[in-house]
Amino acid sequence: MPTTNRYKLIWKGVTVTLTYIQRGAMCNVPVAVVTGSNKGIGFSIVRALCHQFPGDVYVTARDPGRGQEAVKKLQEEGLHALFHQLDIDDLQSIRALRDFLKEKYGGLDVLVNNAGIAFKVHDTTPFAVQAEVTLKTNFFGTRNVCTELLPLVKPYGRVVNVSSMLSKSALGKCSGELQQKFRSNTITEDELVELMAKFVEDTKKGVHEKEGWPNTAYGVSKIGVTVLSRIQARMLNEKRKDDHILLNACCPGWVRTDMAGPKAPKSPDEGAETPVYLALLPSNVDGPHGQFVSEKTVQTW
Repeated sequence: MPTTNRYKLIWKGVTVTLTYIQRGAMCNVPVAVVTGSNKGIGFSIVRALCHQFPGDVYVTARDPGRGQEAVKKLQEEGLHALFHQLDIDDLQSIRALRDFLKEKYGGLDVLVNNAGIAFKVHDTTPFAVQAEVTLKTNFFGTRNVCTELLPLVKPYGRVVNVSSMLSKSALGKCSGELQQKFRSNTITEDELVELMAKFVEDTKKGVHEKEGWPNTAYGVSKIGVTVLSRIQARMLNEKRKDDHILLNACCPGWVRTDMAGPKAPKSPDEGAETPVYLALLPSNVDGPHGQFVSEKTVQTW
């Protein structure tokens, strides 16, 4: 049924009543959101979803200009994508997206957490600064997006957290004690947050290696993303089992992007294959769920 909304507008001292007839909410339209998707792997994920996902697909980016450029580029390919601003380092920005999705679609069907940063190998920025900046975006920013948007995910929704094979290699370089904690099936989100914060503090004190951490801020941030995914999947099993939501972490591979450089063997479209596979898992399957997936294959964590 159409709903009628009336708004009063005062213009030059005259009160005008505007009548707006809303012809039904749009929440019947499925919606997919890809974070950090104005370029690179994120852009390729959006492109693939435009071809394969039966609904609205949103490019998100910190810079609206770059986001709109990405949408325009897809339009030139005959594809229809939409744009919404999102800076995962800004809680207000995340909540604005949350409110928009709730109001316009009544929720969310596919969420791909792709946004992330990495310092170049030869960057001379002090390691403690690299650690703080990298974890702020890759772990804490991604976690904030999940905190705000996971409650909106509809039954049979799909969530993909883009991690990296470097999370596995970084895990192997952690002390035995840290490895045990990160592989635990009972670690809580609060405990994980404490560990990620400890890594940053240990780098500031110059004791991170002594404390059992590897010498890679990016690797540790992606350990955080993978373990967070395992925890979130467990929570979905406990609280929303009947909703059949599937949530996984994945590695897109070494991909030619601004972040990874020109020597990587995979194109962005090839890097998008596993995230897109997980985003489009059919409604009649119950897995993978809570897994670390590479080349469309579940990896041992």
